[in-house]
Amino acid sequence: MDFLRRSPGCFHAVRNLAEMLEAAGFQRLQETDLWSLQPGGNYYVTRNGSSLIAFRLPEDRPHRLRLTAAHTDSPTFKLKPGPGLTDGGLTRLNVEQYGGAIRQSWLDRPLSVAGRVLVEKEGDLRQVLVAPDRDLLLIPSLAIHFTSPDQDAPSVQSNLLPVLTTEGGPAVLDELLRVCGVEPETVAGMDLYLTNREEPRLWGLKNEFLSAPKLDDLACCYGTMEGFLESEADRDALIYCAFDNEEVGSTSRQGAASTFLRDTLERLFQSFDLTSDERHAMLARSVLVSADNAHAFHPGYPAVADPVNRPKLNGGLVLKHQAAQKYTTDGVSSALCRMLCKAHDIKLQEYTNHSDQRGGSTLGNLSNTQVSLRAMDIGLPQLAMHSAYETMGAGDPASLAAFSKAFFSDRLPEVQE
Repeated sequence: MDFLRRSPGCFHAVRNLAEMLEAAGFQRLQETDLWSLQPGGNYYVTRNGSSLIAFRLPEDRPHRLRLTAAHTDSPTFKLKPGPGLTDGGLTRLNVEQYGGAIRQSWLDRPLSVAGRVLVEKEGDLRQVLVAPDRDLLLIPSLAIHFTSPDQDAPSVQSNLLPVLTTEGGPAVLDELLRVCGVEPETVAGMDLYLTNREEPRLWGLKNEFLSAPKLDDLACCYGTMEGFLESEADRDALIYCAFDNEEVGSTSRQGAASTFLRDTLERLFQSFDLTSDERHAMLARSVLVSADNAHAFHPGYPAVADPVNRPKLNGGLVLKHQAAQKYTTDGVSSALCRMLCKAHDIKLQEYTNHSDQRGGSTLGNLSNTQVSLRAMDIGLPQLAMHSAYETMGAGDPASLAAFSKAFFSDRLPEVQE
C-alpha cells in the first residue's frame, strides 16, 4: 500500500523500484555508458525514466535466463501542450485519454497531476519528478436532469476536461507548474498526467479487500520485485523487467515491444563472451513470466465470464490462457507454473476469456517479438480493471510474491520437445 501511495505515475514507480534495488546493493548502469559487468554482480538500468530492467548475474556463465515482466503505466489522461481553456468562468486543462480508461470512474472525484518536467540547466536537461500533495482538479459530471439512457458516451475533448480554476488567461499553466515546485521559465518539456490521490484502503467485513488506484499493474511490479529481491543467482541469470506503455500498445522506445530487453541482454551476453550459438542455446532454455492483472469474476455481470474458469478474489494467483496467443501460456509453461505452485502450496486459479469475447493482450507476446522465449502469462484477480480506483483481494499479492521467489529460486525442469 505504501508503494502504491508513493507511485502516482510510471516515473515515480520506477524511481521507487530503483530505490528498492539500491537498498539491496544493486548498481545503477546508464545506457549511454560502456558497461563492465562482473560475474556475480547485481545491476539495473532504466530507459526514459519509466521502464526498468534489473539483473542478478551468476558467478559462471548462465545456464538460462529467468525473467519476469510487469508494466508501470495505467490508463489516465495526459496534459496537452498550451494554456487552459476558459469558458463560463471556469478554466479547464486540455487533456487526451491515455489507454482504455473507464471514463465515468474519473468523474466527480478530486484529482491532481503527476509526472515529470524537463528543466534546462547550464545547457543540459534534467528530469524532475512532480506530484503536488494537494487536490487541484475535478471533472464534473452532467446533472441527471440533462441526460438520457440513449445518450452517447462522454467526449474527452468536450465533456471530460478537468476544471482547474476560475481564473483565466495564458498564465494558468505557469501557475500549475509553480504549484508543482518548478519555475516555468526553466521548463523545456513535460509529461504530466492526471492522477487519483485517493488513498489505498483495506475494507470488507474482515478487511479482505484492497482498493487503490493503479493496481493494474503496480501490484505485479511490486510482487515480482519482492520475489526477485529474495532470490540469488545460482546457475541462471535472474532478470526483472518493468515496462512502460503497455496500456497503449507497448510500441514505444521503452515498451515491451521495443529493443530495451534485447539491447540489455546483448550487453549481458557480451560480458560473458558468449558466442552466437551459445546465446541461442541459452535463450532456448530460458523462461519468461509475464505478470499483468487478471479479470476476477463479477457477480453482477456473470454473462461476460467463462462458465468454468472464473477467478475469485483471494483465490490466489491466476494463470491466463488464450487460444489466439494474446496470452503466451501453453501446455509446457502451464505445467511449469503448476509444478512451482504445487511445490510451495501457492493457490492457483485459471483464466480464459468467454469464447465470444476477444479479450486483451499483455506483455509476453509483445516482448517475444524482440526476444523469443518460452513464456507464461499470470496475474492477480481484480475487479474494475482500468477504473480510476480498482479492487482486488487483500490476500492475493502474497501469492504472487511467493510464486516469484519460487520461480527465481527453484530448479526448473528441462523440457524435452
